[in-house]
Amino acid sequence: MNFPFYIAKRYLFSKKSHNAVNIISIVAICGVSVATMATVCSLSVLNGFRGLMEEMFSAFDPELRITSVEGKTFNPEALVGEIRALPDVELIAESLEDNVMVNYRGRQGLAILKGVSDDFISIADFASTLIDGDTVLKDGVNNFTLLGIGIARNIGVNTGSVYPMEINAPRRGAGVNLSNPLSSINREYVYIGGVFSVKQAVYDENYMLVPIRLARNLFDCEKEVSALEIKLKTGASLKEMQAKIQRISGNACYVKDRYRQQEDTYKMVNIEKWATFLILTFILLIAAFNIVGSLSMLIVDKQADVITLRSLGADNRMISGVFLFEGCMISTFGAVLGIVAGLLLCLGQQHFGWLRLGTGDHFSVAAYPVIVFPSDLLFILLTVLTVGFFAVLYPVRYLARKWLA
Repeated sequence: MNFPFYIAKRYLFSKKSHNAVNIISIVAICGVSVATMATVCSLSVLNGFRGLMEEMFSAFDPELRITSVEGKTFNPEALVGEIRALPDVELIAESLEDNVMVNYRGRQGLAILKGVSDDFISIADFASTLIDGDTVLKDGVNNFTLLGIGIARNIGVNTGSVYPMEINAPRRGAGVNLSNPLSSINREYVYIGGVFSVKQAVYDENYMLVPIRLARNLFDCEKEVSALEIKLKTGASLKEMQAKIQRISGNACYVKDRYRQQEDTYKMVNIEKWATFLILTFILLIAAFNIVGSLSMLIVDKQADVITLRSLGADNRMISGVFLFEGCMISTFGAVLGIVAGLLLCLGQQHFGWLRLGTGDHFSVAAYPVIVFPSDLLFILLTVLTVGFFAVLYPVRYLARKWLA
């Protein structure tokens, strides 16, 4: 066994001649463990919120979405056949969206109208978000719309109402006729087929779904689409299929997975996560300096032992190594205890939901969501050990020169 390590282990667990040294060592370990535990819990909660957003977005966003690099729309005829022929593509749907004004019995509002083809409901698992009505967008005679719950609330619509909703959009490429402004507007009517909620304001407060043929009539688009939305077969490789479809689409189109479709949101969550990690690392650095106090007291306490070690042939480098190992062991024990405590708290939160978000319908989950990533635990452990090592390296050398000379 390494001699300095052996002596350091004995010093860590043995009773010191001064009780204050024991207390300071315990405080140092507790400081490191509490900071480590806080880091584990904080990162796990942010992971939980990211996972929650992924679940919410997956109900509206397809696995892959193709959009134009330039302009709001593009003609998909050259792509649909090739993409549909790929063996791992299960469904492909067309969508066309733009801003409209809606009018329901004198109550008006703005919305983002999204016209979708028949396969869209299956591609996005949209039925799971419906809270009233059904997913039928058209029958033999009438067109229907599925409204976000925010729009439905703002204009006071009821599913199954006998009154149609009026939708207005400016004509494509037409100027405003001041003598007859209504001639510059396209108008369509739909009945309320259902209300959905994905618990994300960007969708619930703004979006309404209609048949794509109605959207094309409103926006004067014969064959253009805003996007092609793709569902892959079970077991298909997302990255591989994304690369294949990108090669088919060329440089004229983006092929985005769910992360890139909500890129700004995920970037924000990641920035919050690592900003929190840096703040907690700074707190950990402050806690690590408790180790310096413990080591300084230990060096003073073990002066007689230092003389004995020198008599046995130990030089200053070996004796300094004893106290360096002592500091690293305090960091290691604090890190392990903190990670274990953090894991226990996270598991308790997952199963019992101790910390609640609040009451009412404003929250999609009742308790703080928690997801623990093994990679985060490993990164936290390495960070604590690195911070602990560099926090004691210089102080040990300084104290050794002062007290061990």
